[in-house]
Amino acid sequence: MTGSQDSPTPAPATKAGQEGLDALLTRPGTALIGLDFDGTLAPIVADPEKARAHPGAVPALAALAPKVAAVAVITGRPAEVAVRNGGFADVPGLEHLVVLGHYGAERWDARTGEVSAPEPHPGVAAVRAELPELLERLGASQGTWIEEKGRSVAVHTRRAADPQATLDSLREPLAGLAGRHGLIVEPGRMVLELRPPGMDKGAALAGFAREIGAGSVLFAGDDLGDLPAYSAVDKLRSDGTPGLLVCSGSDEVTELRERADVVVDGPEGVVRLLRDLADRIG
Repeated sequence: MTGSQDSPTPAPATKAGQEGLDALLTRPGTALIGLDFDGTLAPIVADPEKARAHPGAVPALAALAPKVAAVAVITGRPAEVAVRNGGFADVPGLEHLVVLGHYGAERWDARTGEVSAPEPHPGVAAVRAELPELLERLGASQGTWIEEKGRSVAVHTRRAADPQATLDSLREPLAGLAGRHGLIVEPGRMVLELRPPGMDKGAALAGFAREIGAGSVLFAGDDLGDLPAYSAVDKLRSDGTPGLLVCSGSDEVTELRERADVVVDGPEGVVRLLRDLADRIG
């Protein structure tokens, strides 16, 4: 797509993507804007607790959200953490925003400011208790970092001397640990997340699209955990709902770039795209 003169964004590279963009622009009142958080609205940082939304993200969302059916931030983080780190609470214009945390297991609605969620899977607590000893036994306690996510647990390797080698060495042992407690392992950018099965961004996106009767869907993501949402958009397209796939560019993950209709330059590019959409809808 073509944006404003000082911040152009690329046109969709596919026919299906162009159809998705056209539907969004001509019928914005039925459009759903789905967005990952880390790497899409917020730059990737070594310590996930320090991740914050790009400074332009909230103003861009506040300009766009009133013009579309809904904006959904879909993340593996707890909903309250994403709301805090994103700065989404009590922002005029974001009344149409929801945060689907823990891959849709939690939901925060800007209209009420409340989070709704079921009880956590019992396997998460068991895995959380065993992880430190397992990492120590594997010689991986130095340079790795365990992120407590409430309904899941993530092991980050970005701080290790060789992040990729450490990640690769942990795949099999963590898969075994997860399997013993009824969980699965979701790989990402220098992270392995242990979480309950059946939780993914595709199910969250498709379910919310059905709930609001979305007439078109845009989804932007940057990591392997966003691939199910890409597949959900593909399924919606095949069922007659136009969609646009956006990749928040990353040299670490190529799968999304290869499947995307539009590739932008990280969170800065996502913010430009959101501003351009708001401007073009008028």
